Amino acid sequence: MATLLEMATEIVSAHACNTTMTKDELIAEIASVYQALSALEKGETVGAEQAEETKPAISAKKSIGKNAITCLICGKSMKTLTRHLKTAHDLKPGQYRKQFGIPSSQSLAAKSYSESRRQMAIDRGLGEGLAKARAARATKAENKAAAPKKKLVRRKSK
Repeated sequence: MATLLEMATEIVSAHACNTTMTKDELIAEIASVYQALSALEKGETVGAEQAEETKPAISAKKSIGKNAITCLICGKSMKTLTRHLKTAHDLKPGQYRKQFGIPSSQSLAAKSYSESRRQMAIDRGLGEGLAKARAARATKAENKAAAPKKKLVRRKSK
């Protein structure tokens, strides 16, 4: 059976294969995973008390930039947060917004990324297709409402 340190090292090395980490981050990650494994071995719960006491790495207003959005939990910057929240912190965007008081109208993507996606949609004419589909759906609903209703005939049972 592998020791806790070997298991922690294996877990962190698998994580480091997919994520760039500095030497200090690797050491901190190994220590964190080791502590979690030892707590699990003793039968203690892990992570519940950490989630409640999480303080933002930076302010919510400063986290949303033109070219990147910064995670308030770990401080990493990226173009969008949705996938990062799920994979790194096992959170849904709504939970993240509630935890840090971010309004639902605020996008969890960098402003330049949102703008480039918006421009791409305009260039491809995606808005026009949406407008046509909405008009077709409205017409169908109007026709259905205007159609005469059929009367149900009840038969007597024998």
